[in-house]
Parts: sequence; C-alpha cells; structure tokens
Amino acid sequence: MKITDVKTFPVFHGSRNYLFVKVETDTGLYGVGEFGITWKEQAGIGAIEHMKRHIIGLDPLNTEYIWQLLFRVDFFPGGRINAAAMSAIDIALWDIKGKALDQPVYMLLGGKMRDRIFCYTGIGGKTPEDYARVAKERVAEGWKYLRMSVDDRDGILEPRTAVRDSVEHFAAAREAVGPEIEICIDVHTRLDPPDTIRLGRELEQYDPFFIEDPLRCENPQSYRHVRNHISCPLAVGEHYATKWEFRQMIEEELMDYARIDICNVGGLTEARKVANWCETHYIKIVPHNPLGPVSAAACAHLDIATDNFAVQEGGLVGRQVMEDLFPVQLPYEAGCLLPPEGPGLGLEFNEEAAEHHEFKWLGGPTLRREDGSFTNW
Repeated sequence: MKITDVKTFPVFHGSRNYLFVKVETDTGLYGVGEFGITWKEQAGIGAIEHMKRHIIGLDPLNTEYIWQLLFRVDFFPGGRINAAAMSAIDIALWDIKGKALDQPVYMLLGGKMRDRIFCYTGIGGKTPEDYARVAKERVAEGWKYLRMSVDDRDGILEPRTAVRDSVEHFAAAREAVGPEIEICIDVHTRLDPPDTIRLGRELEQYDPFFIEDPLRCENPQSYRHVRNHISCPLAVGEHYATKWEFRQMIEEELMDYARIDICNVGGLTEARKVANWCETHYIKIVPHNPLGPVSAAACAHLDIATDNFAVQEGGLVGRQVMEDLFPVQLPYEAGCLLPPEGPGLGLEFNEEAAEHHEFKWLGGPTLRREDGSFTNW
C-alpha cells in the first residue's frame, strides 16, 4: 500500500474555521486528520504542501518512520505550525492503519482500558447566579465534570477583578452542584504568577479538580514558583508541540495533568509517547479538544488505550455537528464518549460536502486592560 495524495480541506462551520486533511492510498483506503492551530489554517496548508512531496509513494503503515522524516527532513526545526501539520497527517495515517488491519485505533495503541470516556463541558454567564443555574442544567444532562473560565468584563480583563469574579462564580457553582461533581477552571493564560497564586489560594476551599493553563507557556520555570505557593492541581500543555516542549514540565513534575493536544503535539504517534512519559511521573492526561470530530475521535482513542487518563475536554461532544462532512461520528451518551466499534478512527468523511463550507479569513479575539493595553485572550 502506498500514499498517493494528501488533500487539505479548510472549512468554515458555525463561527470558526477548521482544517481537515485526507491522506489517500492506492488501495482506496483513506484516513482523515485535523490541524490544530486555529486562525493559522492557511499556514498549515502551506506546511502540509511542503510535507506532501516527502511522503507520496511511502507505506502509510510506517507511522514512526514518516513522523521522523517529516520532523527532521528539511533541517530547520519547523515549530508549532509544522508540528500541527504533522499531527494532521499522522492522525490520518493511524486511521488508515486501523482500517487496513480492521481494528479500532485504540487496539493498535494498546487496547481497551475503559468502557466510556468521561468528558467535561463548559459553564458560564455574567453572574454567580448564572453559573449556578447552568451548572445545575449540565448536571441534569448527565455531565459529571464541569469547567468554567476566568472571564473578562465586556472585553476588559483586569487580573485582580477577574480573580474576584472567578472565586464568586466558582463558589456559586460548587454550592449549586455539591461536592460530588468535579469543577475545573481555565485561566487561559490570562494571569501572571502573583494573581494565579491568589486565585489558587482562594479556590482551595472549593476543591477544584484542576486549574488549567494559569500562565503562558514560554517559561516553564514560572510554574515552579506557582507550584511552591498553591496546592491546587495544575493542568498544562495545550500549547506544547512535541515531547521536547513537555520535557521540563514532566521531569520536574511542574504539573498534575498533561493537556496534550493531539492535533498540535505531533499526532497520535507523539501523544502516545508523551502520555507514557507522564505515567512514569504519575501525571494523568486530559487531552485538549477545542476542534472538530476528528480531534474528538483521536482523543477518544488515546483515552481508551491509556491507563493514566483522567478526563476528556468535551469541546463539541454532546452536540450533532458537521453531520454533512462527517456522517459517521463517535457515539456519545450522557457526558461520555463511547468506544467506536468500527476500524480506524470510526469516522466517515464526505469531501464533497466541504465545498459548501467556504473558508473565511478570521482573526482571534483580543482583550484589553483598563488602560487600553493588550492582554492575553
């Protein structure tokens, strides 16, 4: 079996763009993947076009060889865009491998460790009462894990104000759902160490499952400072590309949960390595999934096959999305993804439908401080 083509499908759906990849073979089997860096889809297409020439004619089952080839072939390290492009291709190759061997991908990653994948869903609003109401609604729908965010006020994010608001919102949600429901909080890199420490200390009494991405990713050493001042578990890693960017966080145990993004880290080939490395440090994985059905499926297969799995970011899980593009998707039940029975990722892709979802040039949202300066979204 040989690779004959690599096609890209940038599509707009809902309020954002997605970039899907289809790898075709001379046997008629194909695999689908997904590029992970939102608002950089056209850069991803360029990277994939460069990579395509290296893999046409190769055996798609040689996933490790192709991974190493794409990572090292052009001498200069490609950074996160290249890693996300590699991720899309790699996920598609695992889809082909599963189909060729007539096995779900999770069986090729080690087998079935669990019968369902617990996911978390978001809660939000403007007031503590909103958070309490939405939290109750989600629990009534069957969700056992909830996530809230550190919010801005109409596009303005002042750290101390945001911390006060977050504590009030978290306290209201906790009171509404009780101690048995797990609640996470996503800082989304919006705080620096002093305010992260303040947030963590004030939230300790409400027992958060974890605090997610409290700082930007450039300086892992800053996580040591935060780690030394709070006891709340930390979840980090959705920005990281390849095992090397995870190295210090894992080896120095600066996080409790690894937010591996399979569509950014280097695909399933690299995610499997990072997850196993985390296991040696008793770090559990919470894969990042803000994307479409391919991302959700790739995460699910890794989750099913990984012992040190904690919970899965739900993203669009629980809603029927892109059914024209993906007429067959993973089964879902009351806050959980269920293992697919079919071979590969368990998806079907309709490339003709992609023509009806024309790509739109978009930029990411921005936040400001009260003085007009730019701050992290």
